[in-house]
Amino acid sequence: MAKKYTSTTREWVNTLFWAGLIAIIFRSLLLEPFNIPSGSMIPTLHVGDHIFIQKWSYGYSRYSFPFGSWRLWNGRFMASEPKVGDVIVFRNPVNESLDYVKRLIGKPGDTVQMINGRLYINGQQAERENPRRYIIAHLPTDIRSVGFYKGDISIKGNKLFIDNQPANFNYTIEYKTRRECMMSPICAEGGIDELTEWTEVLPDGTRHQIIERSDNERYDNTQLFKVPEGYYFFMGDDRDWSADSRSEMGMVPRDNIMGKVWFVWYSHNYYSWMPLVWNWLDKMRWDRFGLGIK
Repeated sequence: MAKKYTSTTREWVNTLFWAGLIAIIFRSLLLEPFNIPSGSMIPTLHVGDHIFIQKWSYGYSRYSFPFGSWRLWNGRFMASEPKVGDVIVFRNPVNESLDYVKRLIGKPGDTVQMINGRLYINGQQAERENPRRYIIAHLPTDIRSVGFYKGDISIKGNKLFIDNQPANFNYTIEYKTRRECMMSPICAEGGIDELTEWTEVLPDGTRHQIIERSDNERYDNTQLFKVPEGYYFFMGDDRDWSADSRSEMGMVPRDNIMGKVWFVWYSHNYYSWMPLVWNWLDKMRWDRFGLGIK
């Protein structure tokens, strides 16, 4: 009987060991999941999005593997150059306990500057096209049973209505606990953040979406940044609420890049606790499942 228990224990240990090793190899070399905790990449990525990144897209550095902060080696192998406009996950160079996701704006040798809310790369202004309304709603979770109403806006679950008709513009809805809501100025003051969504056209023709509150916010006028060799300049798509290379974070070393964002595999709005299956229809952002990121 003792031998039987010993054999069973050994089998379980072996199974767990090989399962863990396979998971580590898969996450290190192929795909790694991340969740989005902040709105700095709205409208491209929403709070509550869960993404996969391609670990092979730019080669591998020590940050591609567990315990990368132990500084076991420097440099990249199987390296390839990222493209301006790519959405990338990287290790924060100031706080190595944090992983960030931003859009690549400047490569080594480029100059980057914000002037009156407009982006300039190597002295050339990035064009903005097709302005349209955008709303971010920050709401306490305990209003979910009665809905939210303010002026012509009404919200139920993941849906936003204008004069009782589905909104004909893009938006994102974030639910917070009442304590989190009290700490958020927008949530505490009514929950509605009115913005403008633009299609930004980078000098090489790459198009992506950004949002702006105005052209006179904190990071809308900056010094002229010159990207040094071995570094990259990143910015969030929510241009006014993103701590990025314009701020204390600074530019990101090449080794800190972890991979290119591939797609959203799951998304929810924190509407209710996961086991409450009867709320799933309102909690899940079904239209974002499988969404490719550009």
